[in-house]
Amino acid sequence: MKPALLEVMRMNRICRMVLATCLGSFILVIFYFQIMRRNPFGVDICCRKGSRSPLQELYNPIQLELSNTAVLHQMRRDQVTDTCRANSATSRKRRVLTPNDLKHLVVDEDHELIYCYVPKVACTNWKRLMMVLTGRGKYSDPMEIPANEAHVSANLKTLNQYSIPEINHRLKSYMKFLFVREPFERLVSAYRNKFTQKYNISFHKRYGTKIIKRQRKNATQEALRKGDDVKFEEFVAYLIDPHTQREEPFNEHWQTVYSLCHPCHIHYDLVGKYETLEEDSNYVLQLAGVGNYLKFPTYAKSTRTTDEMTTEFFQNISSEHQTQLYEVYKLDFLMFNYSVPSYLKLE
Repeated sequence: MKPALLEVMRMNRICRMVLATCLGSFILVIFYFQIMRRNPFGVDICCRKGSRSPLQELYNPIQLELSNTAVLHQMRRDQVTDTCRANSATSRKRRVLTPNDLKHLVVDEDHELIYCYVPKVACTNWKRLMMVLTGRGKYSDPMEIPANEAHVSANLKTLNQYSIPEINHRLKSYMKFLFVREPFERLVSAYRNKFTQKYNISFHKRYGTKIIKRQRKNATQEALRKGDDVKFEEFVAYLIDPHTQREEPFNEHWQTVYSLCHPCHIHYDLVGKYETLEEDSNYVLQLAGVGNYLKFPTYAKSTRTTDEMTTEFFQNISSEHQTQLYEVYKLDFLMFNYSVPSYLKLE
């Protein structure tokens, strides 16, 4: 009788413990969803303390062995390294970078990321993502951030704002990434956006008037004053004109990637491509530990510059000018493994 009583008492204690555990778990689940309703990104979006850094995740030996994506990005890194080594005389003209060279490198302290933005390579959406990542709950949906707000410099911190020791520490410890695009497709995209849209008056005034003055014979006074009808042939002639590069650096929208991001001086851990934009972007977010809550914005842009459009724009460019233009962007073609376009007639 006594053993039976003890068994009953033991079972009662077990039942109470199970009940208490279930009740506690239920309360925790309710508490979790209350937090998630207020901030769908939870703690992961603002704080990474105690977890692996993106750099550690990227170079995790297990991932390197098993992931096809990791192998792909290793190949891309190797391509950059090999191109820099093979073209060292051109790619390393300057041995030391200045803080001004780092103004395109956006820093996310919380997730230990450095993103070098390249205009015309989805940089608006990536700046929106960086604002979400660095906003500590201020933003949740990147597409709710207006495009013009994403380009306000005060909204994001860049590497040139740090001291030299702080810069060196972040370059060593943070995961550095950039996104690239077929160079001539990017160039045509920049031309279409800056010179064929009537609202871009500032570009027309600053660059359009200059291009027309130099490249157009018998230009009308109106064209010289407005600069709003630059032809693509004139734009190309301006880019290959030695006087242009002696006068001032290219505008960031048509500057080469190796001049904007300095991949021969800065070791980028991940090179994303416009052609695999969504996949590569979400891989970065996964490494940052926010992939379950934050995705790269997807939408079909009907005005996007395509390879077919680029081919059409180059039809009226002479083979001499095509060859000279290719030389300007040659390192970008080689470094990021883009083949010479089939439509080019190189001399």
